Amino acid sequence: MTPSRFTSARRTLASAASLAAIAGIPAITLAACGSSSHKTTSPTNASKTTSGGYTSQVFASGATIQHPVSTKASPSGKASVFQPDDLTKLGSDIFVGFQNNVGPQGETVSGVNTSTIVEFSSSGSKVKQWDVAGHFDGIAALQATGKVIVTANEDANAHIYEIDPSSSKPAQYSVPAPLPHKGGLDAISFWHGKMLITASAPGTTGGPAPPQNYPAVYVVSLNSSTHTATFHSLFTDMATAKQANSGKTGTTKLALTDPDSNEIVPSYAPRFAGEFMLTSQGDGEQIFVADTTGKNLSVLKLSQAGSDDTAWTSGPSGTLYITDNSTDLIWKVTGPFKRGEQLVAASPCDANSAPMSCLAKKYLGQVDMNTGAITKLSLTNEIQPKGLLWVP
Repeated sequence: MTPSRFTSARRTLASAASLAAIAGIPAITLAACGSSSHKTTSPTNASKTTSGGYTSQVFASGATIQHPVSTKASPSGKASVFQPDDLTKLGSDIFVGFQNNVGPQGETVSGVNTSTIVEFSSSGSKVKQWDVAGHFDGIAALQATGKVIVTANEDANAHIYEIDPSSSKPAQYSVPAPLPHKGGLDAISFWHGKMLITASAPGTTGGPAPPQNYPAVYVVSLNSSTHTATFHSLFTDMATAKQANSGKTGTTKLALTDPDSNEIVPSYAPRFAGEFMLTSQGDGEQIFVADTTGKNLSVLKLSQAGSDDTAWTSGPSGTLYITDNSTDLIWKVTGPFKRGEQLVAASPCDANSAPMSCLAKKYLGQVDMNTGAITKLSLTNEIQPKGLLWVP
């Protein structure tokens, strides 16, 4: 989940389907900094409690997990996994994708061309791992089938994989090239029997620069017999949406340039409950979709552009899992979370307006769902959040 080609260069320089059909039962219709010598941070079990009453503890690390690489990348033919991004939960286990510095179009960097998906137990121990070709970006568990869907290559040359935890090899699904929006694929959500995938980095493969009338989100179906994926637009970058900020009325053209993360708003959220949400990261907007026609849209302008992943908390008894790809750690955070509050991984340097020399740190923010204002949460400053996962 990184910015489009129009903002990712800055960061590189600076630092209709049923669930059964989605699973293929019958057919229906990313630039990162660093190198293969990147050093992961060893985990520590020490808990840290802040003045806000939140307790942060390392859940897992890539430091001790190795995957095969070329001898150019490492003389031993193995290297530690690093750059954790998106994560999901299946059963009691947490699945985390590590990007390993592969380029956002799947480019080999320093001899490495595969990302690694790691399954962790509830205690943070590695259960299993899978390598997938390309730059990992989106992951989501389909609870009904016990499978995990993964996307790779957010800027172009996109791949889709299906992981069966009982199998040692992911199944790969053929994706049209180029996709209609001339970019790659990002986050995944399951909503009303449909699999929705963000159409990220629009215009990368020779299309006109956004905003254009490109698909912003695809409805994707997988055919397990032919291992092919089919794509239909849910709505476009230039769709019309109701203005959702307090004091705003009427409608506006979206003009999105950076579709990125997506989520399903839980039923206990104070606003937009049950709706699908797309974050346009560089634009600093959240687009809410009320039904599967893709025509009933609302847009909430955020006070901080560049926000990445999102989670809604259900109360103080749950746990927030956070990936930090600056240290390669996965954190677990507990504390006085309130029911229905929206949290975001705020990333100021990923805003379209951020300067080339941006050095602002990422932080965990709380979103006012009426005004769009983001307030920094009192977590330890060591955590720079990337992916978020709330577990009740």
